[in-house]
Amino acid sequence: MTSNESSEKDAFSKKMTDILNYGALNLAMAIGYKTRLFDVMDTFDDPQPVKGIADAAKLDPRYVQEWLGIMATGGVVELTSGKDGEDRFFLPKAHGDLITRRAGNSNMGVYAQEIPLLTTCAMKPVLQGFQTGEGVTYDHYPEFQAFMTELADAKHRQVLVDTFLPSVKNGDLVARLREGIRVCDLGCGEGLAPILMAEAFPKSEFVGFDISEEALSIARNAAADRSLPNVSFLNRDAARLMKDEAVKEGFDYVTAFDAIHDQNRPLEALKGVHHILKPDGWFSMIDIAAGTDLADNIDHPMGPFLYTVSLMHCMPVGKVDGGPGLGMMWGREKAVKMLNAAGFSEVGVLEIPDDPFNFHYFCLK
Repeated sequence: MTSNESSEKDAFSKKMTDILNYGALNLAMAIGYKTRLFDVMDTFDDPQPVKGIADAAKLDPRYVQEWLGIMATGGVVELTSGKDGEDRFFLPKAHGDLITRRAGNSNMGVYAQEIPLLTTCAMKPVLQGFQTGEGVTYDHYPEFQAFMTELADAKHRQVLVDTFLPSVKNGDLVARLREGIRVCDLGCGEGLAPILMAEAFPKSEFVGFDISEEALSIARNAAADRSLPNVSFLNRDAARLMKDEAVKEGFDYVTAFDAIHDQNRPLEALKGVHHILKPDGWFSMIDIAAGTDLADNIDHPMGPFLYTVSLMHCMPVGKVDGGPGLGMMWGREKAVKMLNAAGFSEVGVLEIPDDPFNFHYFCLK
């Protein structure tokens, strides 16, 4: 073995050690976030013993002790010794700024749950997919879908009405919404985005499309609870909208929040959006900020994480029934090409305020 080969082996050995440690740390942090241990520790101004942390979190002390061992060796919490010689643990405020629920839009701790959830939901069917080439249906992902809904809802509450919508066409969209237009949210899930918009803009009409009757039922009940007459929800398959004359050219504005790359007929879905838009209508497609070529994503700060989420969910659900399996990292170039093929005359790729991980594809019919 040459000196260069030996050096490369040593470097990769260190990398493997980091991978094993950080993979384990991710799992333990997911537990800490789910059990609210981070939020509890964030309330303390001084280092606390295991029992104090466990009592405050209403959790078993022995489990908390073992978890704190991971957090201390992983550099997430600080370990000190009390005057009595007992171990004490402290979550630095700078760490809490990034991994607790109070962190808001800066919260990275919530994402620690994704890989463990996907492993539980989809490891076996994804492994089968490697052999068969078949996709993985949504019914394998109930817990992950619930998590993603919660994540999307939290983001919508924080930024949709106050930040995102005012950024569209330099405020022109908000002016039109105040006057009264028809808006469709494609892949609306449990309907929070249309409901928030309906509350903010009572003169406009909002319709949510989704294929999950269970999610739509939740959305309808939520709208009824809030007494919103200007929002409704319909069971529609985006890929079949082109054949639906009842909705042809029925909307001034359409939104799709992280909904297109999971489609097993994505081009048909985009053509469907074009079909339901009025002439000169606007379409906002929000999707991951990435390049289509792998080489363009090599230095992406969260490349391995995003490709793994895509492998375990986005790509296989997109392969169901012979779909192309675009995956989360389909990228800017492919997205623009597909939007053009769907018939959009203008496609702008814009940055989103306070959201470095997504692009806003703003399209004109």
